[in-house]
Amino acid sequence: MVDHKRRITVLIVDDHPLIREGIEAVVGGYDDITVVGEGSNGREAIQLYRTMQPDVTLMDVQMPELNGIGAISSIMSEFPHARIAVLTTYRGDVRALQAIKAGARGYLLKSTLRHELIETIRALAAGKRRFPPEIAAELAAHLDQVGLTNREVQVLQHVANGLSNKETAVALGIGEETVKGHLRNIMDKLGAHNRTHAATIGLQRGIIDLT
Repeated sequence: MVDHKRRITVLIVDDHPLIREGIEAVVGGYDDITVVGEGSNGREAIQLYRTMQPDVTLMDVQMPELNGIGAISSIMSEFPHARIAVLTTYRGDVRALQAIKAGARGYLLKSTLRHELIETIRALAAGKRRFPPEIAAELAAHLDQVGLTNREVQVLQHVANGLSNKETAVALGIGEETVKGHLRNIMDKLGAHNRTHAATIGLQRGIIDLT
């Protein structure tokens, strides 16, 4: 357990300086919390954690070189008791599940940082988990849903990259009608109106990434 007679040490990892500065500004108003380090990508996060071993780490999901999910996995494999909260722009259930499976104990939407930040830091430092109600509700809602198959993810990734159905078929070595069938399934599973909408949902939920 964290000794509450001293300050809770926090490591911030985000590739946007303004986010890091904003978090530090909020934390600076509390006597029981102090920021001990900042990083801008997943590889820096691992090295900084090894050096500082902070009480709580706030980790962005999408970063260059190594993303937050990969960094969390590496840190947790080396330090199983690490207390890490994910910072993300989207309320994507896929990203949340990936983060939780990797070992995250908290989940913070950047849009609600000021409201949730301090309570989340204190909760994690006390050995608890903290997920906003809307995130917990989405996780519960999607746990039993049928996810996309590997082939459907591949098709959706090509759509997001701007390929036509014919180009996707050639790239994957399948028929164009098969691609159309996969797209119908994808749109049905994601509740999308069209292929562009499906790609947008896929990006927001972390199913695919822009390449």
